[in-house]
Amino acid sequence: MRRLLVLCTLLVVGLAVASAQTATPRVTKRQVKQETRIEQGVKSGELTAGETRRLERQQKKIAVDKSKAKADGVVTPAERAKLTHEQNRASRRIYRMKHNDKTAK
Repeated sequence: MRRLLVLCTLLVVGLAVASAQTATPRVTKRQVKQETRIEQGVKSGELTAGETRRLERQQKKIAVDKSKAKADGVVTPAERAKLTHEQNRASRRIYRMKHNDKTAK
């Protein structure tokens, strides 16, 4: 009985450690915020259809890169930095496209 309890405890601790190494809450939160900004731009007419497609394609690439970073079970500091860099570029691009005086017709 005691062996089973120890084994279960080790299993739970091991799963917690493994999930902590692949957790990317900051990246996920930014993805949600950027998607919201894009949706708001579409609703307000600040983004054209082409701009929206480009921005959504860029968001999809970030999501794919995030999945690849998590695939081996560990998101390294270099992978986190790459994701942050990609999101910074996406954020600037969203801002520029929403403020470029082009409107959806």
